[in-house]
Amino acid sequence: MAPKSATIQDVAQAAKVSTATVSRALSNPGLLSERTREQVMEAIQVTGYRVNQAARNLRMRRAGAVLVLVPNLGKPFYSAILRGISQGFAGSDYSILITDTENTPLAEGELVGNFNQGRVDGVVSLDGGLTSVTLDQCKEQGVDSRIVFACEWVDGYAFPSIQSDNCDGARQAIRHLADLGHRKIAHITGPRGNVLTAVRREGALQERARLGLPARDDWIIRGDFSLECGHAAAEQILAMDDRPTAVFCAADMVAFGLIAGLNARGVRVPQDISVVGFDDIDMAGSFVPALTTIRQDRELLGRTAAERLLTRLKGPQPGPAVEELLPVELVVRASTAPPA
Repeated sequence: MAPKSATIQDVAQAAKVSTATVSRALSNPGLLSERTREQVMEAIQVTGYRVNQAARNLRMRRAGAVLVLVPNLGKPFYSAILRGISQGFAGSDYSILITDTENTPLAEGELVGNFNQGRVDGVVSLDGGLTSVTLDQCKEQGVDSRIVFACEWVDGYAFPSIQSDNCDGARQAIRHLADLGHRKIAHITGPRGNVLTAVRREGALQERARLGLPARDDWIIRGDFSLECGHAAAEQILAMDDRPTAVFCAADMVAFGLIAGLNARGVRVPQDISVVGFDDIDMAGSFVPALTTIRQDRELLGRTAAERLLTRLKGPQPGPAVEELLPVELVVRASTAPPA
């Protein structure tokens, strides 16, 4: 016969306090003195009492879960961010649910429904493509304070947002190429309508203008953060009468596709064309040639977003929503060199 599980009454008797005091020690320890808290915690250890988390969540009207919205789980870019989010929630009593919003788009009303139906307590969104209808619903229902954006965000909405300094990263990339002697620099952008596309393009244009570098419309090539668009961009660049000597890509995956496309046509990197990426995903240092890129600390980004959401879930909201910019750095490797 299995031994009987310890009850909250057993803990109260061992600690010589009331069951209400034990309950407060577990749900709101700040109301008790340090000595009383220690008595209760010691009694919990001695008795082997285990909190019924599901019942506790039901009493407190909380789900004990947070939802993470990821645009595409198949992209290696997101792995470090998710690792950071997991680190940020480690030690809390929240479980993490993940939804791939590209393969399973949110239905109208689904996000606010997750809150109202008690499925989740908060959301970390890596998806800057959430619709205005979805975000307006969250504001109307008063759950917007429990949504934190990480990496991407939505313009026009004042949700808490943790971002890498994308504009500065783009400026660093152009400055590095100019310092090597390049003046004819192309830029392969991200997808149309994406906030990262706009900010990285703006940073590149700002630095190009500051340095007095020539600009041509055909040196701005529309992409979508994929290998395929980098490969297609190689064909466009090689068809130009006046080719750039260097290319700044809005993502590492684009840079990999570009280098592969150039190599297939006998164009060498960096001897013929220099290439810079953005992100510093895990394979950037192992690619051939090793990729010069802008490193964003994706793990820190995810961890910071999780910590900010935890703060907002614990009690009164800490003032208005803020935008936090995390620094980025240039990592110089073998894909860039002075122009031939």
